[in-house]
Amino acid sequence: MRNSRLLSIMRKELIQITRDRRIVIITFIQPIIMLFLLGFAATNDVRNVPTALFDQDHSKAARDLLDAYRAADYFQFNHEVNSVEEIRQLIESGAVKGALIIPPDYGKRLAVGEQAQVEFVIDGSDPTIAATALGAAVQIGQTKSTEVMRTQLAARGQTGGLQSPIDVRTQVWYNPDLVSAYFLIPGLVGQILQQLAVMLTAASIVRERERGTIEQLIITPIRSWELIVGKVTPYVGLAFFNVIEVLIIGMVVFKVPMIGDMGLLLAASMLFLTAVLGIGLFISTVAKTQQEAQMLGMLIQLPSMFLAGIFFPIAAMPPFLQAVSYIIPLRYFNEIVRAIMLKGAGLESIKGSVFALVIFAIVIMGGAMLRFRKRLD
Repeated sequence: MRNSRLLSIMRKELIQITRDRRIVIITFIQPIIMLFLLGFAATNDVRNVPTALFDQDHSKAARDLLDAYRAADYFQFNHEVNSVEEIRQLIESGAVKGALIIPPDYGKRLAVGEQAQVEFVIDGSDPTIAATALGAAVQIGQTKSTEVMRTQLAARGQTGGLQSPIDVRTQVWYNPDLVSAYFLIPGLVGQILQQLAVMLTAASIVRERERGTIEQLIITPIRSWELIVGKVTPYVGLAFFNVIEVLIIGMVVFKVPMIGDMGLLLAASMLFLTAVLGIGLFISTVAKTQQEAQMLGMLIQLPSMFLAGIFFPIAAMPPFLQAVSYIIPLRYFNEIVRAIMLKGAGLESIKGSVFALVIFAIVIMGGAMLRFRKRLD
């Protein structure tokens, strides 16, 4: 009898679970997403770092050095520039993470047996990429230097005595000591902002529907947009308070610098907040219960956490995950926060990321408001 009662309770609970098919589907999908994200995105094995080339020599020796860096598969030279200022602009905008500078007398110095210096500039705002690029730049330069030395010795019939023909000088910009907190703290600003905006907004509206109070609001003279604004505004204030709180703690406790304009950072935060509030509103139109809203919110948080470059560099991810990261608003906000805080970037340098957030804000918030209004009607 006891076993029969126990089986009956288990059967009842199983039926209760399977009635809400959406929760069942989410429960099965979530571990699969986590497995793929942890398996492919959680890596620091950096390859094909976007790199600029400032070749002032254009000699055969310079081309040979460039070929050595390309063959190592650590650097992808996708920009050719004509000044150090162009390098600075590209690094501030996030288009490249480093730059190889070849001086105008590089080939001539090697030809007469003198030591030739080249410079490698590295963006230190992402310590993981910077550390890999720093080690690879020096190692490849030393390997090429040894190869050139052997050629020079063979030409002179000597077995030794020459100094190293190539001297690779490295410079790390924006975070010379490669402090990891300088990378993590700015990334957490967007993560906290998104988590609060999405989870609290969605749960708040679903809670009204569960209690039946949203129907009472609908029959009042209040308009749908007034209801939406009234519901989300308190969470805007709460989210902004948390952003300022994280920034202050990061600057005071972890010594993260604020080189750029705080006003520009807060304006970008408002733009990003508009997009993630739209995500919360959209979830509120899909979820029937607070539990379902929380699970849907977590389903959105997971890809953002792993693919937005908060903990793991996007450059280390497989190409298909890098492509997926372009549809995640948090990626662009992280680029903006780090560029402003660590590099002192202005609007000109971050305009690409700002434009992407504008598109996301219009599409996500506009679509969510239209769907929410229809649910009210």
